[in-house]
Amino acid sequence: MRLTRMLFPILPTIILLIVAFPAHADFQAGVAAYDQGDYATALNEFLPLAQQGDVKAQFNMGILYEKGQGVPQDFQEAFRWYFLAADQGDATAQNVLGMLYEYGQGVPQDYPQALYWYGLSVEQGYAAAQFNLGFLYATGVGVPQDYTEARHWYWLAAQQGHADAQHNLGYLYHVGHGGLSQDFVQAHMWYNLAAAQGVDNARKLRDHVASRMSPSQVDTAQQLAREWRPTPSP
Repeated sequence: MRLTRMLFPILPTIILLIVAFPAHADFQAGVAAYDQGDYATALNEFLPLAQQGDVKAQFNMGILYEKGQGVPQDFQEAFRWYFLAADQGDATAQNVLGMLYEYGQGVPQDYPQALYWYGLSVEQGYAAAQFNLGFLYATGVGVPQDYTEARHWYWLAAQQGHADAQHNLGYLYHVGHGGLSQDFVQAHMWYNLAAAQGVDNARKLRDHVASRMSPSQVDTAQQLAREWRPTPSP
């Protein structure tokens, strides 16, 4: 049994979030060009807006430099653009900045800074940052290991539908960590929800837990999963 962690690359989730925000027509042209793999045009559309302080354009410039799309890969330059967006209060950029500090990409590894930026992001209810904080506490990376604190952050992210948080919350119920009693029904439910989003390890652990449950317990867990609804982010 193990905890899971969403690692880089982060691009697929980010682009979906970007598209959801209304923006200037040139920005949308940049997104459309990016989706078509025309990174040079995307760069030409994003850069002027980013230089004018457009948060989402700054964020997208960070993506281009992080991935080396339309520009040479440059983590320091990616960090600079992400920082500009994060400094304006963008929760997604704050979470990415926390990840860059945590992994030491484009900037020296600095766990206090990672915690600081994750903290700003979770203040806005951003699920990925909640998960990242939970993982730090669960593994004792940069902070004292604290399963109770990990459970708190996993719970908040899982309630928003974050698949890895659902998996890891299931794990805490599975083994009885974080002040939780071992509870196979709850473990099965959370594993089931994560498995439905494609977390392979959750599917395996759900089946393992099910082998230790009665048929009525499995039925209860499946019913709970069917009835579960995500809590909208703030």
